[in-house]
Amino acid sequence: MSTHHELPATPETMVLGYFDAALPPVLTLESGDTVTLHSHPAGGRESLHPDPSRVPADLTAALDTLKPGPGPHFVTGPIHVRGAEPGDMLQVDILDLKFRLDWGFVAILPLLGTLPDEFTDYETIHADIDVARGICRLPWATELPLDPFFGILGTAPPAAWGRVGSPVPRAFGGNMDNKEMRVGTSLYLPVFNPGAGFYAGDGHGVQGDGEVCITALETGLTGTFRLTVRKDLQGAWPFAETSTDLMSIGLHESLDEAMRQAVREMVRLVCARTNLTRNQAYMLCSLAGNLRITQTVDGNKGVHMLMPKAALAPKG
Repeated sequence: MSTHHELPATPETMVLGYFDAALPPVLTLESGDTVTLHSHPAGGRESLHPDPSRVPADLTAALDTLKPGPGPHFVTGPIHVRGAEPGDMLQVDILDLKFRLDWGFVAILPLLGTLPDEFTDYETIHADIDVARGICRLPWATELPLDPFFGILGTAPPAAWGRVGSPVPRAFGGNMDNKEMRVGTSLYLPVFNPGAGFYAGDGHGVQGDGEVCITALETGLTGTFRLTVRKDLQGAWPFAETSTDLMSIGLHESLDEAMRQAVREMVRLVCARTNLTRNQAYMLCSLAGNLRITQTVDGNKGVHMLMPKAALAPKG
């Protein structure tokens, strides 16, 4: 029987702006256990809602207490999963996502975003989140459907890398800002250290592919995950799947190279799940794979490919 755990959003359970394999775990669990963890939105005091009554005390406490790293993201963790060893994969099943705030913010910030030289009239706006109606309302009265996900899902980076800033996604996952990480998605992350060191944070209420201005609708989320050690899977790079699609992930400073990596990884995944040759898998990617720009603003840009599972030939 698996055990369920709860991890609050307190200064003792999170760090601000970095990942580090040397950090002690804030929770230890068994493979197959579930955990509900709470998070705060990225950003500093300048991003808080102007109405102090809508800012929870635990967010203020985190801002007052945590020493900032090189990034703006609160990340909850690390979580130690017993039995996880370097070379394994950690399966992260996203079971539930709930909003912790009734607001979120969107910002244009100096030297960031897709068009930093063209948008220098820096601005932060706040949007109301209406969970009952399933929408957020922007200041100019546009309403958008909510589609929550965690921008940051990752394991601890290789110990030799030392302390790594939170903004740039890498082989351990991290700030991938992939809106496909919804409820029902399973993410597979490489394990680089004993126990894996799972983190989550950077809650988003809704985001378009690209996240072009630098932020999504930044907000606080509570997520429930099942964490399972997979010793039967090999891979040095994250990938994911939903009930309908297999998903490869490419991350690189060059959007072209991120695209090539996403295709290369999908060819590998298709070959692992079918009896197709590498050539056949490559041709199938051209016929049925769908490349999408994940984000263009996090240093390493992201591209992901979705392959309908219905297009995969039975293995064997």
